[in-house]
Amino acid sequence: MLLASWGGLLTIANMSTTLLALAAACLLPTIALAQDRPLLSGVRGDETSVGVLNLRMGISKIAEIEVEGAIQNFLDVKSQGASFVPNLQLTGVNSTHDTGDFALSTKIRLSKPSGKKPGLAFRFGFIMPNSNQARGIGTNTTNVFAMIALEEQLRKLKLMGDLGIEILQAPNALFSQNDVLMYGAGFSYPVHGRVNIVGEVAGLYSARSINDALIGTQSTGQARFGLQINAGGFTWDLAGIRGINKYDPRSGFTFGVTKEFHLFDYNRLQ
Repeated sequence: MLLASWGGLLTIANMSTTLLALAAACLLPTIALAQDRPLLSGVRGDETSVGVLNLRMGISKIAEIEVEGAIQNFLDVKSQGASFVPNLQLTGVNSTHDTGDFALSTKIRLSKPSGKKPGLAFRFGFIMPNSNQARGIGTNTTNVFAMIALEEQLRKLKLMGDLGIEILQAPNALFSQNDVLMYGAGFSYPVHGRVNIVGEVAGLYSARSINDALIGTQSTGQARFGLQINAGGFTWDLAGIRGINKYDPRSGFTFGVTKEFHLFDYNRLQ
C-alpha cells in the first residue's frame, strides 16, 4: 500500500469539529522508472494516478470515517513478461487503465498531545477490490488492517508514526493470506508562515519468502520528501518519491491539493 497524500496515515486529525476534508489531487502522478507494478500481471512501466480522493468526516469529538482511493490509474507499459493473471486484457496496445482500489477506515483518537505525552489514535479498516486484475493494475483482493498512530510536537517540529498489521489476501492462491507489518514515520517542520518541509517513510514488510502463491503480497515501501504550502484556502503538496524495496517504483513525484469543509462544531451543540 502506497501513501496517496500527506497525513493520510500518519496525522492524528483534530476531531473537535466535524469536517469533510476533500483531498482532490486532480493530478497525482507517480512516474516510476523500471518498476514491476503490479508484479502479478508481469507488466512494467510508469504509473499515473488521477483524481486521488481522501474524504474524512468526523462522527464525534474523537472519531472520524475516512474513504480514500484513486478514480483512475494509468499505466504506460514499457515491457511485459509472464503474467499470473489469466486472460490479461490491457485497454491499449502499450497502456492500460482502471479504477483504483478504495479504502474505508475508522480512526479513533485515544489521547491528545500534551506536554511530554504524545497523541495516540487507533485506526482500522479494509481495502476494497475495485480494480479489475484483467486490466493489469489491480489484484482483485480484499485486505483488512489495524494500526496505532502517534504524534509528538517538539517546539516547531511535528513527529508522526504508526505501526500495525495488514492481512493481505493472496491473489494467486485459494485460501491463502500473508500477514504483513505496516509501518510509517514522518515529520513536518515550518520554514515560513505558510510553508512546511515534510518527509515520510512508510510501507509494508513481509517476513515470508514470496513464492508463486504469495505473489502480490511482497514488501512495499516509499520514502517521500517535499513541501506543503497553504495558499488560497487550499493545502498544496509536492514531493519526490523513492522506492525502498525491489519491486517498488525507483523514483517519481506526487502532487496533491486538499480542502477542508467544516460542517458544524460539536462544541456548540447542546
